[in-house]
Amino acid sequence: MENLQITAATPESALLDLPWRVPLEDWPNDVLAALPRGISRHVVRFVRLKGRMLAIKETRDHYAFREYELLRRLHKLEVPAVVPLAVVTGRVGDDGEPLEAAIITEHLAFSLPYRAVFSQALRPDTATRLIDALAVLLVRLHLVGFYWGDVSLSNTLFRRDADRFAAYLVDAETGDLHRELTSGQRAYDLDLARTNIIGELFDLEAGELLDEEVDAIGIGDALVERYTELWDALTKVESFSADERWRVDERIRRLNDLGFDVGELAIVTDIDGTTVQIQPKVVDAGHHSRRLLRLTGLDVQDNQARRLLNDLDSWRAATDRLNDSEQLVAHDWLLHSFEPTIAAVPRDLRKKLEPAQLFHEILDHRWYLSQRVHRDVPMPEAAISYVDQVLRHRPDEQAVLGLPPERAHEDEETLLG
Repeated sequence: MENLQITAATPESALLDLPWRVPLEDWPNDVLAALPRGISRHVVRFVRLKGRMLAIKETRDHYAFREYELLRRLHKLEVPAVVPLAVVTGRVGDDGEPLEAAIITEHLAFSLPYRAVFSQALRPDTATRLIDALAVLLVRLHLVGFYWGDVSLSNTLFRRDADRFAAYLVDAETGDLHRELTSGQRAYDLDLARTNIIGELFDLEAGELLDEEVDAIGIGDALVERYTELWDALTKVESFSADERWRVDERIRRLNDLGFDVGELAIVTDIDGTTVQIQPKVVDAGHHSRRLLRLTGLDVQDNQARRLLNDLDSWRAATDRLNDSEQLVAHDWLLHSFEPTIAAVPRDLRKKLEPAQLFHEILDHRWYLSQRVHRDVPMPEAAISYVDQVLRHRPDEQAVLGLPPERAHEDEETLLG
């Protein structure tokens, strides 16, 4: 081990206990964690170390350091991506032969590769929802100047985000970070994404994991359409007459509805002042999650935040608090609604889903329950029913992505096999 070198921002001595003299594909089962893996050109394994779940990938030294630095920069830019922990070099096998370097990232809890998502009976629109999530991710990457170079479902992880998915970049090996991308770089990334995704969906179709009614080429085209719509909404120049200044506020509200804040807006008038042009220059994703964090301290994904904020507004009206301070009402909602609902879930079952996702699904369950019994079901009753009828039948950590809450109990097999 005298040649072994571990490069990390925060060194972890426990990493030295891993069997670095053994090729990654031969690591013993007692070291590994049985989590679903996506398709990769490299050997990838998961390990549990001192209570943390890590992903380890073998690659060449140069690529390992390059990807490590890229992921660190993306993390600082708050782009959805896996968090890099370390690079291990200088590995030598027991036979004296050199072994490839390894990059270590933190496993993204509650996430799955797309093949694991499709390994279960899913809602018909699952493929579309995954593509929507990937389009949002690609737009966010391009906004910060990141050229991916290998956009695909295989290089992405997906997490629940209320009734949608959130996508995270998991492989940055072919990427590059620029001050700003050209339209040609964006177009190439988008065309490659379309080609790769159609191929991956055809592969799922051949394995009988894709519904026969799903149009793989149509889904690929939908990615291009969704990306283009979102990119134009965030960056396009809009012109209007000087007496229509209300359209400035309308543009900002439209971006907020899409989940983006406007950090800088360029406003230009013509010489005689009759025409106004506006163009967002700095947009930041996470509008709803930032608002919820400011009001309650809860740090969740954006669509989850949107759902929780909607419930907060409903609770505010139901408790006749519309004239009270929003900050005070949010504190009381957290204390008297959100926290008691999560506390009603037995501790051993809480690991199955994130707290915000649990609350979202209990809200959904309450709606179904109220429809069934023709009365307004209170949250404590809905939480108890949800735990007994739905949550107990869900696999730990990685729940059955894509199944609506009311059908989750129909498939009780774990995704981990």
